Parts: sequence; C-alpha cells; structure tokens
Amino acid sequence: MNLILLGAPGAGKGTQAEVICEKLGIPTISTGNMLRAAVKEGTEYGLKAKAAMDSGALVSDEIVIGILKDRIAQDDCKKGFILDGFPRTVPQAEALDAMGVRIDKVIELAVDEEVIKTRLTGRRVCLKCGATYHVTSKPPKTEGVCDVCGDPLVVRKDDEPATVIDRLKTYHEKTAPLKDYYEAQGKLVTVEGTDTVAGTSELMLKAIEG
Repeated sequence: MNLILLGAPGAGKGTQAEVICEKLGIPTISTGNMLRAAVKEGTEYGLKAKAAMDSGALVSDEIVIGILKDRIAQDDCKKGFILDGFPRTVPQAEALDAMGVRIDKVIELAVDEEVIKTRLTGRRVCLKCGATYHVTSKPPKTEGVCDVCGDPLVVRKDDEPATVIDRLKTYHEKTAPLKDYYEAQGKLVTVEGTDTVAGTSELMLKAIEG
C-alpha cells in the first residue's frame, strides 16, 4: 500500500510512521533522506540535485519526484511505502500524479493546534548526545540538565514560540490545501490524535486497513 502522511508540525507523524512501518513492513520515505542518498549514490537525478544545491538553488519538484520514482522502484518498496514530508503543496501533488506515482491513501493526523504549540514549545534537547525531553510530559531529573550526559538542555530554533507560529501558518497556507485535493480523489482519511501514542496508532492502523 502506498501512503502519504499529512499533519501539522508537531502532530507526531514521525512516530506514527514508525508504527506503520513495523506493522506493514514498508519503508518511510522522507524528502531529506531520499535526496541525501541520491546525491551520495550519484544517480542521474542525484547529480542534478547536487548541482542545484551547490549553486544555492532550490531542488525542483521534477528532480525530487524523479528521485522519488527511483527510490520506490527499489526492492524494499515492493509492498508499498509511506511518504512523509512530500508532497507539501498542491502543485507537488499534481506533479506526483502526472509522473504516475500511485497513491492509495492519504492519512491526515489531526491534532488540536494548542496541543501542538504546547508540545513544541515545551521540547528541550541536548546538543551533545541528542536526548530529547519535555518540560511537562518528559522532564529531566534536574531542570535544564541532560540525564544522560549532564550537558545543558536547549530550545531548538524550530521550537521557539514565534517559529512555531510561523511553521503552523506555513502549513495552513501551503500544505493544508492538500486535504481538499486528495478528498476530491476519494483518498483522504482523517485520524484524530489521542492523548496517547498507542491510542493514535490504533486509529491510524484501522484507517489504513479499513
């Protein structure tokens, strides 16, 4: 089954993608990882992407979808795949369709925006070892100090309140219209996020299998 995961920043798509991967035995394909792998392998589209990045230009949708087509032709995608982070806009979705990439279902993970803001602005990370905490749901033993290595915890730029608001605004303006696009194709399924990862995972899997 070929899936797209939609959801605002902080909705928990990454965690749910891991659950789906394990349950269905299909890989998650993220744009960043896919581009880096193609550049490293020196594929035709990878070389085009590298040339664009080296010149400071954005990698075009045509190149990204070309790399995507190469990626989903690999053996681990025979049973399907999950796209996380692409498409981000309706034109990208249209280009995906035009290049013949088949999508079976689009799962939107819907989480209340205030919940998302609390999740993101409360997140703290250790730059030394990568450990992640949250001021309310997963606090460190000592405030501001990493349990693992003892280094100070920081707020990432992406998690600063002003940045979170900007990220959500961009999502609503550019990515949220994808819901209407895929709903018109009869592919959109909306799953309401619950208070627990397990509860949300159960709903996600039911939506996929239903």
